[in-house]
Amino acid sequence: MAPAGKEDGQDPRIPKIASSIRVIPDFPKPGIMFQDITTLLLDTEAFRDTIDIFVERYKGKDISVVAGVEARGFIFGPPIALAIGAKFVPMRKPKKLPGEVISVEYSLEYGTDTMEMHVGAVEPGERAIVIDDLIATGGTLAAAIRLLERVGVEIVECACVIELPELKGREKLGEAPLFILVTSDAA
Repeated sequence: MAPAGKEDGQDPRIPKIASSIRVIPDFPKPGIMFQDITTLLLDTEAFRDTIDIFVERYKGKDISVVAGVEARGFIFGPPIALAIGAKFVPMRKPKKLPGEVISVEYSLEYGTDTMEMHVGAVEPGERAIVIDDLIATGGTLAAAIRLLERVGVEIVECACVIELPELKGREKLGEAPLFILVTSDAA
């Protein structure tokens, strides 16, 4: 794990965050180096610092929507949304939301998947950040961006705790900036 973070110099909290993330080899299948954030969540200081860094970045930026990607975006998104005075909008897998939904289909390595959000959860002209724990190939974040932009939401930035840069996920985000705390060379 390598610290990323502030463009103008490393935030002193980042090394602790990076060291709190456990890497599990060959999970869920051989060849995968799984980035396990549960150890970050167990470290109250590192977890608080993670949330605080995102809050410091987005507070006062006129952001009205924090869109969290299922499932780990649901861990980081709500505390950030509360702290910056924004609403939290869950971006879910199919058939998980009870009301009327808008959806987008996106490509996976082998096949496709769908992401949904409630109709009326966001309004045209709102400003949003999209949050998830990790960006790998970028397909999920790109789908969230497309879904929000389809209804007229401005994407301020995508934010992830971890990036796997060798998988080139940021290339799929188009014009949307990406803010990350930690880079990992373990794909």
